[in-house]
Amino acid sequence: MEAGRHRRWLFSLCVVAASCAIGSMARAQTTDGGDLSFELVDPKVLRVCADPRNMPFSNEKGEGIENKIAELFADKLQKKLDYVFFPQATGFVRMTLGAHRCDVIMGFPQGDDIVQGTNPYYRTTYALVAKSGSGLEDVDTLEDPRLKGKHVGIIAGTPPATNMAIAGLMRDAKPYPLMIDTRYDNSAQAMIDDLTAGKIDAGVLWGPMAGYYAKKAGSLHVTPLVKETTGPKLVYRIGMGVRAADQNWKRQLNKLIQENQGEINKILLDFGVPLLDENDRPLGAETAKTSP
Repeated sequence: MEAGRHRRWLFSLCVVAASCAIGSMARAQTTDGGDLSFELVDPKVLRVCADPRNMPFSNEKGEGIENKIAELFADKLQKKLDYVFFPQATGFVRMTLGAHRCDVIMGFPQGDDIVQGTNPYYRTTYALVAKSGSGLEDVDTLEDPRLKGKHVGIIAGTPPATNMAIAGLMRDAKPYPLMIDTRYDNSAQAMIDDLTAGKIDAGVLWGPMAGYYAKKAGSLHVTPLVKETTGPKLVYRIGMGVRAADQNWKRQLNKLIQENQGEINKILLDFGVPLLDENDRPLGAETAKTSP
């Protein structure tokens, strides 16, 4: 997502040898009968790897999308919920899941092999955010000529920055930093603030962020960017991440996703996430009851 997969997933490309050794030991000791005691840190606790300041996804107060889904799963599993918090930047996987301090990352892009992914539980995209009444509400591609000469906000180094460059929009664009200290800065919020203040004409954000911050600001329109014909793909499937050795645990999570997809979708929609079906059509409250 941001920085090629979004800031939240810009992790270290290596898991240290110690974590690999732990994974190998877990694989050797896990029983064929589905016993998770050797796969999980504590079989009686749902231990989640999370960022303490990364709304709308997670925070220490338990207010984010992934916090709410974790609460749902803990309830279904009849387990206590606990977190290991660590900033989701370089080293996140190594210091949390890889170090065997927690057992699942609640949001991870499908196809990223840093961890083993579950089945996806939602599909979304980068989106264009514009003011209602600006004349840009129905712009659904960065190639639209109405964006020429406009000041468009973009998180530097993210996939849509390439699409914007191809469309000739970068000369007038306003970049926002990708790598920030979330204790003090928030690039998505800064972009939305500039948009509402009229300092930029539109902004491009990862869909969950676009929906969440636009909903908070009010009077902003979010358009999923699903019609791009050049540049990198902007649509991604999101699942959960577990250790490579944890096969039984992955199967249990897949079962939970399948059985609770409607409730998961409701959480996502409540946060303003622009959900898409496999044909890039928006999912609303009714169509999203069972669709991933």
